[in-house]
Amino acid sequence: MHHNKRKDETLEDGGRPSKTQVKQAMHELQALGEDLVQLSRDQLKRMNLDEDLLEAVREYQRIPKFEAQRRQLQYIGKLMRGLDPEPIRAALAHIRGDSAAEVAKLHRLERLRTRFLEDEAVLQEIAEKFPQADLTRLRQLRRAAVKEQAENKPPRNFRELFRVFKELDGQETPAAEGVTGDE
Repeated sequence: MHHNKRKDETLEDGGRPSKTQVKQAMHELQALGEDLVQLSRDQLKRMNLDEDLLEAVREYQRIPKFEAQRRQLQYIGKLMRGLDPEPIRAALAHIRGDSAAEVAKLHRLERLRTRFLEDEAVLQEIAEKFPQADLTRLRQLRRAAVKEQAENKPPRNFRELFRVFKELDGQETPAAEGVTGDE
């Protein structure tokens, strides 16, 4: 008696998933594992992962050889079989979003610094955006940074200016958040 079904296809009566489906699910979990092993220690801490899975990810990060890493990724995928992948996916998406937002913020602050170095009149915009800013100190840092650049000296004040902007941005008042001006 011949069946027209291959062994690896799902049974019509809703039986177990086929070998193909199981394999596909394993590949998806391994891909999720590949995303996990790229995260920093701090990002991993925030993920609130299963202890065995966390240890397996950390172990992968310590392994230098490609083949051993491939086996460790398979092991990570196997560990994740018993877990709900949705919280992991959601946490990864959150971390990626945080990273993208942080990068965008840093670029915005760099553009502000560049514009300020080119034109001291940008100080007025900074005063509106950051009412708590020490304008005298910013003016001094700007002059020192411009002088550094002109004399090809190490960019100490240039960096300090960025640090001050970053600090001001971290304590920005809700009323000032809508004012961007450098978009």
